[in-house]
Amino acid sequence: MNDQDISSSLMQSPLIATHENIVEYDANQGRKCYLEAETITELKRQMSLAGPLIAVSFFQYSLQMISVMFVGHLGELSLASASMATSFAGVTGFSFLQGMGSALETFSGQAYGARQYHMLGVHTQRAMLVLALMSIPISFFWLYSGHIFLIFGQDPEISMLAEIYALWLIPSILPYGLLQCQVRFLQAQNIVLPLLIGAGITSLMHIPVCWTLILKLGFGNKGAALSIAISYWINVFILAIYIKLSPTCEKTWTGFSKEGKENLLDFVKLGIPSALMICVEFWSYESLVLMSGLLPNPKLETSMMSISLNTSSLVFRIPVGLGSAISTRVSNELGAGKPQSARLAVQIVICLAVIESVLLSLIAVAVRDIWGYLYTNELEIVRYLASIMPILAISNFMDGIQGVLSGIARGCGWQDIGAYVNLGAYYLVGIPCALILTFIFQFGGKGLWMGIISGSSLQALLLLVITMRTNWERQLFLSTGKKGQGWSECFQHAQRYWGYNYFIR
Repeated sequence: MNDQDISSSLMQSPLIATHENIVEYDANQGRKCYLEAETITELKRQMSLAGPLIAVSFFQYSLQMISVMFVGHLGELSLASASMATSFAGVTGFSFLQGMGSALETFSGQAYGARQYHMLGVHTQRAMLVLALMSIPISFFWLYSGHIFLIFGQDPEISMLAEIYALWLIPSILPYGLLQCQVRFLQAQNIVLPLLIGAGITSLMHIPVCWTLILKLGFGNKGAALSIAISYWINVFILAIYIKLSPTCEKTWTGFSKEGKENLLDFVKLGIPSALMICVEFWSYESLVLMSGLLPNPKLETSMMSISLNTSSLVFRIPVGLGSAISTRVSNELGAGKPQSARLAVQIVICLAVIESVLLSLIAVAVRDIWGYLYTNELEIVRYLASIMPILAISNFMDGIQGVLSGIARGCGWQDIGAYVNLGAYYLVGIPCALILTFIFQFGGKGLWMGIISGSSLQALLLLVITMRTNWERQLFLSTGKKGQGWSECFQHAQRYWGYNYFIR
């Protein structure tokens, strides 16, 4: 090779090309490492929230479950009546208060993400006032529960005892509503350890309270219902003391104010669809108990359905915790103006939901022969429940998916959409299928569960499609408008991602 060839070769740009390749390679590698780091960080955030919130959900639910377990050992009639009253209370009161309270997940979560700290206390005060007012008509409704049971064709003996249980549950309405507000207030700030400690202490104290009132003092069903109210008040006082004295709540809770009594209609506008979103689903499941009472051998069918619903609700505590965690993460990120982070959080939680749903379904099948003994010593009920457990495992899988997707909806403020989805899935598909399979094809209690599974499957599918097709940059614009920011701030957020031309074309 002569000098001219060497010079020509050097004048070509191999070094520049190589450098560009290195830069491109490093950029791709850097982007990949960044996404992996973001994924790991988001996963840790969700687990740090979901773990305690799952435990909190379990502890709170355990209050009613423990009371039903104590009553179950008093006899089949006591178990059937307490279970019916518990279902009725959930349908007509607890689910509504829980749904209204869940509106705080949208308001408080996005306000905290936007650093509007004082608004958390304001939103919470509005929620507490609205829920306290709602407890009044609920109390009057429970006074006539026995007549309602008879109207729906329930067994007179079971109805009479169920009415007594419902009457003694009335003192638990107000503390339950206040507790929902306190939990959402702390949850929005990612403060979960006090929730865990408070719920844990309450749950542990509930056992001796039940034993004393039900067995020691001989109050029976009355003692079981009253113990729930006592335990709810204990939890409320524990959290109230923490919120009042803790320095972590100094900016978010500045005491009761006049502002907390204003604009109640704004909370009600989101609270009503929030309540419907939860109630529509809850009512459909609890209606299974009423329908089981219309089958031959109503005591056996009602007892089996009540235990299986308690089991399903117990397992559902995990999706509830995950749903609460993702609701907090999504609302915080949207409030902070970070739609890509919200999208990543959604992708991660859906993967977690699939994994936990599969595991819990397998466990349900594995313990099907012994699970019934936790509730009753009646061999007939235990064997009947064992035959239902494989079907219940499928229901638990679908509930695990839709529970997390519902949490995403609450974080985004999609409660109105969620209400329509749940209404169509359960009342146009789920319940009609349950009636047909049970009373026309004579599948009995199994038919009720197979029908409701069809509804939960459709619900999960619709929510998944909505979530997967969401434009998160557009969702940022919608969410900032919902949480009450000025339109100029909304425009700045949206312009950052879409550009000015999007709004003038």
